Amino acid sequence: MASHRKSRPAGTRVAGIRTPALATAALTSVALLSQTANASPSTDDKPSLEEVEKKVDDLYRQAESATEKYNAAKDKTAKQRKRVDTLLDDVAQRTQKLNEAREELGRNAAAQYRTGATAPDTATFLLADNPQDYFDQTQLMDRMTGRQKESVDDYFTQQSETMEKRREATQSLETLTDSQNDLKSAKATVQQKLSDARELLSKLTAEEKARLAAIEKRKQEEAARKAAELARQQAEAERQRQEEAAQQQQESTTPPADSGTSDSSSADSSYATKAEKALAFARSQIGKPYVWGATGPDSYDCSGLTQAAWKAAGVDIPRVTYDQVNAGTTVSLANAQPGDLVFFYDDITHVGIYIGNGMMIHAPKPGAYVREESIYYDGESAIHSVVRPA
Repeated sequence: MASHRKSRPAGTRVAGIRTPALATAALTSVALLSQTANASPSTDDKPSLEEVEKKVDDLYRQAESATEKYNAAKDKTAKQRKRVDTLLDDVAQRTQKLNEAREELGRNAAAQYRTGATAPDTATFLLADNPQDYFDQTQLMDRMTGRQKESVDDYFTQQSETMEKRREATQSLETLTDSQNDLKSAKATVQQKLSDARELLSKLTAEEKARLAAIEKRKQEEAARKAAELARQQAEAERQRQEEAAQQQQESTTPPADSGTSDSSSADSSYATKAEKALAFARSQIGKPYVWGATGPDSYDCSGLTQAAWKAAGVDIPRVTYDQVNAGTTVSLANAQPGDLVFFYDDITHVGIYIGNGMMIHAPKPGAYVREESIYYDGESAIHSVVRPA
């Protein structure tokens, strides 16, 4: 049976978030051309170090995308298996009741025979393909007492309900099989992408690995610079907001208690309290390994960490990034607050929890550990959206 999962259109962004313009694509092309020009010339078909780095990053991203599909399929499989178990238990109980109703009919037929009534062959009735037709043809109902007729009605009701539940169970089993196949496919994809990435890295010499580490260090330094700039912008925006609020309060003739700002302040305070708990949990997980499909307590993948962090704050959010991005209110990056979820890439396959000053806590990728890092770790264009989950 074909899977009924809805495909997610690529390139979709949450409303209010800027879509990269053609200029961004052009700048990216220029950057790639510049990298190629600066790369060491290759005398053979061996890829440049920059090409290897890009390929490895792409493989890790593809593995993370497959991980989120695996997480979704795993969640769906668990729910479907629970539904199948419930339906099968229901079918077993109904089958038992149906058998009891059948036995009651047999006893009624035997009682009629003992009283001398012209009764149909009980065995023929019990083995009939369609007992209702058999009753109609023999006009048995006309010769039954009220209690016996109730037994017949109960039998046919039980039979109809049992058949319907069996159909539901069969359909659910087919859906469960689809989910299990999706799970196997996603798992195989993750394992293959990670294997390909490890193979590429294993071919690098010690010198190339050192150069690759230097490239990564420069990327981190640039990401930290952008994070610091965002922190300055946010601090300036907050300072201006406070000045404007103070000025409005001085100019207003309406008492502060009637201005309606107290409710907003209370809501902000409530969110800050929950966010503080979520961040405290996330910080306590720093140093634990990224493991795809993991939800703790010893290891996490990206969405497993954010889900666990907000659960520690008493807020339930979905398991996968595709659903987490819709579990709250979208805000601009300039208005991001600690505790907000920051999502990455057009296919929404990575997420971190914002801690302020352009930084986040996240489970980065296979081979890495939960850590604090700039939200610009993969460039500004990688940021998809920011969502406030509570």
